Amino acid sequence: MIQLAWLIPILPLIGFLVIGLGGKKLSKKLVSFIGCGSVLAAFILSATIFFQLNGSSTVVKLADWINVGKLNVDFSFLIDPLAVVFMLIITGVGFLIHVYSIGYMKDDEKYDRFFAYLNLFIFFMLFLVMGDNYIVMFVGWEGVGLCSYLLIGFWFKNTEYNNAAKKAFIVNRIGDLGFLLGIILIYVTSNSLNFDAVFLHVHNNASNKEIYNLIGILLFIGACGKSAQIPLYTWLPDAMAGPTPVSALIHAATMVTAGVYMIARSAVIFVNAPIASEVIAIVGVSTALLAATIGLFQNDIKKVLAYSTVSQLGYMFLGLGVGAFTGGVFHVMTHAFFKALLFLGAGSVIHAMSGEQDIRKMGGLKKALPITHITFLIATIAISGIPPFSGFFSKDEILAHAYNHNKIYWMLGIIGSMLTAFYMFRLYFLTFHGGFRGTGEQKHHLHESPKSMTIPLVVLAVLAAGAGLLGIPNAHQHLFHEFLHPAFKSASVWIDDAPKHFSMDEGRLMFLAVLAASAAIYTAWLLYKKNNLVPIQNEIAISKFQKIIARKYYVDEFYDAAIRKPIDWVSEKSYKFIELRIIDALVNAIGNVVKWAASVFRLAQSGSVGFYMFAMTIAVLAMLFVKLF
Repeated sequence: MIQLAWLIPILPLIGFLVIGLGGKKLSKKLVSFIGCGSVLAAFILSATIFFQLNGSSTVVKLADWINVGKLNVDFSFLIDPLAVVFMLIITGVGFLIHVYSIGYMKDDEKYDRFFAYLNLFIFFMLFLVMGDNYIVMFVGWEGVGLCSYLLIGFWFKNTEYNNAAKKAFIVNRIGDLGFLLGIILIYVTSNSLNFDAVFLHVHNNASNKEIYNLIGILLFIGACGKSAQIPLYTWLPDAMAGPTPVSALIHAATMVTAGVYMIARSAVIFVNAPIASEVIAIVGVSTALLAATIGLFQNDIKKVLAYSTVSQLGYMFLGLGVGAFTGGVFHVMTHAFFKALLFLGAGSVIHAMSGEQDIRKMGGLKKALPITHITFLIATIAISGIPPFSGFFSKDEILAHAYNHNKIYWMLGIIGSMLTAFYMFRLYFLTFHGGFRGTGEQKHHLHESPKSMTIPLVVLAVLAAGAGLLGIPNAHQHLFHEFLHPAFKSASVWIDDAPKHFSMDEGRLMFLAVLAASAAIYTAWLLYKKNNLVPIQNEIAISKFQKIIARKYYVDEFYDAAIRKPIDWVSEKSYKFIELRIIDALVNAIGNVVKWAASVFRLAQSGSVGFYMFAMTIAVLAMLFVKLF
């Protein structure tokens, strides 16, 4: 069955081709069946391989691909525990999002196109995580970037949405350049781009720290773009322009975790690149803290979740930077469950509120949306790091490693965790508790979402609540760690990043983390539940400090002033002076010379027979003269 792993990405690709080519000729039911069925089939195959893997690693070669000089790259897939974890997340959560989309997008005129794009997205993401070398990974990497552009700007008649799509595409290109330079440097250093050969070379030349630090930083620049880390995080909140299922797909299970996967896959390089690893940890914890503070004063339900995603990605990179590779991947899995649940729950709320996304105009939705309410609450508890829900276990494992590596990182992580718990319960209380603050028409329209939307919510709620048991930190049985063990056993190096026993110090850290989160939740309850505080809608009335945070520290404005406007100015001047006065002038001059020459030589064609005879006589005499003299 493992040798048939190539079918896993092919199935969504077939779904994309059938739906894309069929278009309006296919009924919505058939589009739904093909779109969901292809991803479900890929999930079933992935699950089958998961049970057959037994810790082994298999390369499935499809064809020879690039053979130029010393560069030999096969078109092949690597099936190992790390790849299978991501395959299950992508296809499993992706399938639930597909099912949810049946209800959410049922009235959209481009229903077929939406499902075609979703299937193409799943195909490229699977391509990315299954590649056996950096070239195959890079193809998937770029394909995911293309699909994000198509999905974020899906409602392309809105100029603002188009701008958000272009922003995501351009910012990701900046990161992609770093990734591409890192791949080139890897080849120059090791004469190969296959994972096994590269990692073996790194292991045999471990003393060459300088080059590996440079490679690590270049790879991390690529990860910063895809996974929205400082300074390339600004595209992700704007990506909320896409339909809510797109937000769930991009922010939970697929695109934003690509950078985490790439660094985890390259763990052997980063273990031998201490400076690059430290940079990853610093940027990760800084991103987690920065995004968490911005989330405090956001009032758009999807924007709150967007900055939450940026913050949680920061924790994943903190884990990778301090060597907790299993912890980082574990948080990818738990985050996929509770963040997909949060976005889909937000979509259910928006659906019930007739498109309204401002939490200041909601309130009291607990009774009208009982399933959405309870599932959203489970996800909120999970992301806040409260046991026994999944987010507690994965975040605690990262924080434990951070504490052992650098206590400052741990302290900043705890602060970020408190802020997360506060703004998430602020969102929860303002949305589901208190009195309804919307219009009479919205109140009349309130209703629970259809089963196609609520069933995925329930499934994700179960996963968000119980998935943490797979990786109980510092327990004797760390199932997730044991499963991933062979994936990090590259080049005869086992990266042992899992604690072996439970200690009193770990117990104290866990207690402090839960206590801090609980204090933040109590504060949110006190403000927004007990005292029914509603954020002021008039921005002028809030304090300058709150305004700075609400405006996202004016980072977008800074980029606009420092980067975009200077580039626009240079482009405008280049157009006026180089394009118009030099290039256009040169082209026009050539055309004018030809035109002038033609106007002169055309006089020779007067139509007079006598003139032609005279010209022929002169020509014959001239030839005789040249011949004789």
